[in-house]
Amino acid sequence: MAEIFSDSRAPESPWRAGLRGARANLLPGLALQAGALALVIAYYRHDATRELFGRLATWRVETGFAFSFVSTALFGAVLPLVYLWSRSDTRTRYNARQSAALIAFWAYKGVEVDALYRLLAFFFGTGHDVRTIVVKAFFDQFIYCPFFAVPVTVLAYEWIEARLDRGAVLADLRAGGWYRRRGMAMLLSSFGVWLPAVCIIYALPTPLQLPLQNLVLCFYTLLVAHVTRRKI
Repeated sequence: MAEIFSDSRAPESPWRAGLRGARANLLPGLALQAGALALVIAYYRHDATRELFGRLATWRVETGFAFSFVSTALFGAVLPLVYLWSRSDTRTRYNARQSAALIAFWAYKGVEVDALYRLLAFFFGTGHDVRTIVVKAFFDQFIYCPFFAVPVTVLAYEWIEARLDRGAVLADLRAGGWYRRRGMAMLLSSFGVWLPAVCIIYALPTPLQLPLQNLVLCFYTLLVAHVTRRKI
């Protein structure tokens, strides 16, 4: 993952930025997806794993959105921040206010994603057949992500990277072609991680989908930081 933090000052097209981010994270992404798939297979094939996951699912249901709030903040912000702080070249990347904003953002996103999974289960069912998984993955990746999740996430990271300077983000939006310049790169980069990952995630029962999503998210937040990085 060292390439995630490489500094490139030459301007590049959103297509090249997105593909560069995807290429840099191809092998870690494949390893992560393989691990997620192994967990799903173990759930359906290994009795002890299924019993353990069953307890997690029960606790997940009992704690509701509180679980989503805390766990997504942990995996989406706290653990990646610890990784950044552990490296000499990224230790000062985020100050205390930026770090707090990042944690708050992913805590909110946890509730949002949890609500998405519940809505998809309500409208498309809780089955784990190929048709249900494909329909949910299509809605997730080709409707929710490009029209809502990616723009909101990129805007949040732009604001955080700009040291919470709202004026800098507004100026970037007014410059025109914002989605093409910023959102497209993130969307292209995210497909390589999330398109296979959501198919694996939706193969699990609904209460277990968010915990698995959180594991993938820990890696994905580093990818977001890579694509939205700007010189401050």
